[in-house]
Amino acid sequence: MHTIEGVNFQLSEEHLAVRDAARDFAQNDLLPGVIERDIQTKFPKEEIKKMGELGFMGMMIDPQYGGSGMDTLSYVLAMEEICKVDASAGVAMSVNNSLVCYGLNQYGTEEQKQKYLKPLASGQIIGAFCLSEPEAGSDATSQKTTAEDMGDHYLVNGTKNWITNGETSSVCLVMAQTHVELKHKGINCLIIEKGQDGFVVGKKEDKMGIRASDTHSLMFSDVKVPKENRIGPEGFGFKFAMTTLNGGRIGIAAQALGIAAGAFELSVKYTKERKAFGKTISEHQAIQFKLADMKTKIEAARLLVYKAARDKDAGLDYVESAAMAKLFASEVAMWVTTEAVQIHGGYGYVREFHVERMMRDAKITQIYEGTSEIQRMVIAREILK
Repeated sequence: MHTIEGVNFQLSEEHLAVRDAARDFAQNDLLPGVIERDIQTKFPKEEIKKMGELGFMGMMIDPQYGGSGMDTLSYVLAMEEICKVDASAGVAMSVNNSLVCYGLNQYGTEEQKQKYLKPLASGQIIGAFCLSEPEAGSDATSQKTTAEDMGDHYLVNGTKNWITNGETSSVCLVMAQTHVELKHKGINCLIIEKGQDGFVVGKKEDKMGIRASDTHSLMFSDVKVPKENRIGPEGFGFKFAMTTLNGGRIGIAAQALGIAAGAFELSVKYTKERKAFGKTISEHQAIQFKLADMKTKIEAARLLVYKAARDKDAGLDYVESAAMAKLFASEVAMWVTTEAVQIHGGYGYVREFHVERMMRDAKITQIYEGTSEIQRMVIAREILK
């Protein structure tokens, strides 16, 4: 488990084709409107639809359920290229792939897969993963949303916070407490469709970064959910959420890697064009050293992200490698984007040059799907067990 003996990071022809397709899409379709979407907090609806058509919304799902049937490394490569340009589109892709489709594919019934996974994996609709609450962030055991057992159905009441794809999603995977006395072992995961009576989408959050991603509160008031919409056995919800989030961390690590790599590429280009004291700033050692440090940290993050993806594909325990990849890549993203703004000087502080947006986008990668502090707890637990 801890050796990387036999791990080959040489990319296959298929991997290179996926990476190039994602890069072309990002540069041609996402780049033109990315600043405007950020300013207007406008969800990239058409762009996400095209991502679905290209097979980027259910990459690791078997084609029989509408997916692309690819491995985790392919997914990571595509995520990186998309997030180099637009981290908001990237997080919509990540949640749909890593949390919603993966969870349904691993633990859903055949009926659930036919009804929900097929349209989600093929990108016809988009999904949301609903765990966080006003009082339950890092402490996900403190679920206040309830799913009262009514015999043939559950009655769901409560509020979910910070939900990615909150408004645009058609299907939500909702964690809710059925047996309070059993604490986290009494939590269920329920598939809830939009438009049901008592299901209200709350206000859109006005965020610092990933502003084009639609983040909302979701409110449930006596929402009736049939028993066949429960994923897994009674009380499986918390385990479902934690297991699914392990894979989600690889997606967010890839997002962080993409943000860092995108800011680095822009910085290199800028240093070759900008002149100061009679020569391009790329000829100044102070700038060269910044670029050297940025590249080194990005490459180290990339190896951790690829390792986590390879572990998952090989069927190994990837809890530790996913947590390390997310912890390190997110901290690298924050550091690299801050340096990118510094390299751009005054231009780095204005929207037109992209790096200020990337710096704002980078911050959330240290917070969502498990804060950096939670990742350290996970890593330490794995070391000591």
